[in-house]
Amino acid sequence: MNIALAHFRVGETDGVSLEMEKWRKVLERIGHRVIFISGTRNYGEICIPEMDLHSELFEKHKRNSYEKLADYESEGDFKRDILKYADIIEKKLDEVVEREKIDLIIPNNIFSLGVGLPIAIAFHRVIKRKGLKVIGHHHDFYWERENLSHPTCDFVRECLDKYFPPLDIPMVHVVINKIAQKELKKRKGVDSVVVPNVFDFEQPLWVYDDFNKDLRERVGLSANDIVVLQATRVTERKAIEISIEFVGELQRRREKLHGILYDGRNFSKDDRIVLLMPGLIETGNEYVEFLKGVAKHERVEVLWINSLIDAKRSTKDGEKRYSLWDTYVVSDIITYPSVIEGWGNQFLEGIFAKKPLVVFEYPVYKTDIKDLGFEVISLGDVFETRINGKYVSIPKEAIIKAVEKAISVLKDEKAYKEMVEKNFELGKKYFSYRTLERILSDIIKNVP
Repeated sequence: MNIALAHFRVGETDGVSLEMEKWRKVLERIGHRVIFISGTRNYGEICIPEMDLHSELFEKHKRNSYEKLADYESEGDFKRDILKYADIIEKKLDEVVEREKIDLIIPNNIFSLGVGLPIAIAFHRVIKRKGLKVIGHHHDFYWERENLSHPTCDFVRECLDKYFPPLDIPMVHVVINKIAQKELKKRKGVDSVVVPNVFDFEQPLWVYDDFNKDLRERVGLSANDIVVLQATRVTERKAIEISIEFVGELQRRREKLHGILYDGRNFSKDDRIVLLMPGLIETGNEYVEFLKGVAKHERVEVLWINSLIDAKRSTKDGEKRYSLWDTYVVSDIITYPSVIEGWGNQFLEGIFAKKPLVVFEYPVYKTDIKDLGFEVISLGDVFETRINGKYVSIPKEAIIKAVEKAISVLKDEKAYKEMVEKNFELGKKYFSYRTLERILSDIIKNVP
């Protein structure tokens, strides 16, 4: 079968782009031909520029849909502009479907997020007219985003009702967690299949090698320093302030760590405990400054090393760029304090890396992951906001309890190994490419 996976962008580090790459690998493995359709230029795939998430046009349409109808004389003018671009995208998509002989199309977030109105309209028209098979992969819904919850006019409300998702074309609806499944049924009366995020558990394990063996030294770490890794991007909902407070509490109890660690290293009063931050900063300076303030108050050393990290390893002008996976290799324990996640890619990465995970039990973790038996160091499931509804705090006793558990694991070779090996086997069982292969094979058989 010729299958097209479509999204506003491809080849980036956002969760949707990453999952599309995984779906492609699995679909190709079971014998299908797969192409990408997006607004991303210079990726070597099919590009429809009017779909570009980063374009001024896309931003303009989004702004006028949900903030203020400010760039048009009237709602009628706005509607005409949206439909004009829907016509343009429809024509180009038509040509792609014909040329590539597409049998099945998989729009990612195009029928759920509520942005890119011309794109949703165009895809709906082409799918309906040509009778294409469709799997709607809905990673995120507009009702989950506060900034997409206030349409500026009736036309936008009509579009949300009609296209997000459309109910007048046969489609298998795929969501990424049970909460979204329940909400989609409640709001739209639509049944859906939960397909979790997955990870390649069959790839070689991440280990020290000739490329990354100097990474600790490069960022100023000694062999015996304890490294706590916060592998996520830097944005408010990742609640990184909790990681800093966790490390602060660990620091205050550091004497309990003195002596031999889980891997035979000898941790002494001269060695450090540091928080390693390789993630891209995707927020304004205000949050970064807030985090730096928390770190100063907690006396936590934070290493911001995103400038050394690329999507893939590379060497340019003699300067190494390490992959995110290399930062897992140099770490001892991973913090994952997000209070909200659609699923949790970094959770799976930590499981694959065979590192203990310090986890805030966010809602999807509780509904979709917790009961599978993973052993984590829990930060509990209770939080409140600190300043004007911004930034997160959790009870002090939850942090202390997590720190004490972390210390016991870091000091015990057997406990450390049993925890990470158990989690790895569970990850492989429930969230591997083979699991996705089984699920997708069944879905494709049942696409109307």
